[in-house]
Amino acid sequence: MSTMMAPVGAPSEDLPKDRGWLTQKNLIGTLATGFIPLTLATLVVALPLLWMVLSSFKSTPEIITLDLHILPANPSLHNYQEAFSSVPFARIFMNSVFVTVVGATVKVFLAIITAYALVFVRFPFKNVIFIGILVALMVPSQVAILPNYILIASLGWLNTYQGIIVPSLGTAFGTFLLRQQFLSLPKSMLEAAEVEGAGHWRRIWSIVVPVSGPSIATVALVTIVAEWNDYIWPLIITTDPNLMTLPVGLTLLQNSESGPQGYGVMMAGAVIVLVPVLLVFAMLQRYIVAGLTQGSVAN
Repeated sequence: MSTMMAPVGAPSEDLPKDRGWLTQKNLIGTLATGFIPLTLATLVVALPLLWMVLSSFKSTPEIITLDLHILPANPSLHNYQEAFSSVPFARIFMNSVFVTVVGATVKVFLAIITAYALVFVRFPFKNVIFIGILVALMVPSQVAILPNYILIASLGWLNTYQGIIVPSLGTAFGTFLLRQQFLSLPKSMLEAAEVEGAGHWRRIWSIVVPVSGPSIATVALVTIVAEWNDYIWPLIITTDPNLMTLPVGLTLLQNSESGPQGYGVMMAGAVIVLVPVLLVFAMLQRYIVAGLTQGSVAN
């Protein structure tokens, strides 16, 4: 029996004619459930930030007016100069950089070795400790402010860098996320390294850390943002302007630039606080989705 073949390039009557997303129903569904909500959410977040940046280059009459102008008529850095002259912003900026770099580095380091121990090291009450970490995730950090303050004051660490950094060095979120990631790693890799004589320290930095880059980058990004934006604890623990961080420095700036005349200066100060963390986020954002999903399925 012979089978008739359709000529190459000729339309087949038996193949379904699926025009896909070009149908009116699919277009409406895509716009209603995807594009329009996403656009609105982006505008809600981006427009206030854009207005803040533009206003930081405006003069006071341009900000306090009923005749709205989006772009500044005569862009000027006067507000930024005023912010740096009213408050020791250069010193405050360096304080934030120091606190963020040291605090985030130690937090990520502790999260890595703690998560490794919870997965690959055998010791008593390991599950109990992990449950304690989960409980810490559910407890607001504000609950520990008073005990931490009493402890730091008794140690004489008020108005010190260690007083700002030490109480928040533990990170339950980072430990939990990295533990889930480490559970997904093939145990055969670690066993082979152990057979070859590699100790825990070498296994961490030669095997576990390199293959868990996205998850570690995610923990680092979340930690950096949290350290940079932390306000309540540095506000309580510091009274010396030379030791304040940027969020607290904004409060100091607001006190010195009270009233409508200081709106432009406050906008400039907020931009100074916002830009560095946005740059860090832009550099690490491609790791976020991969990092949050990399350890979602554990072996």
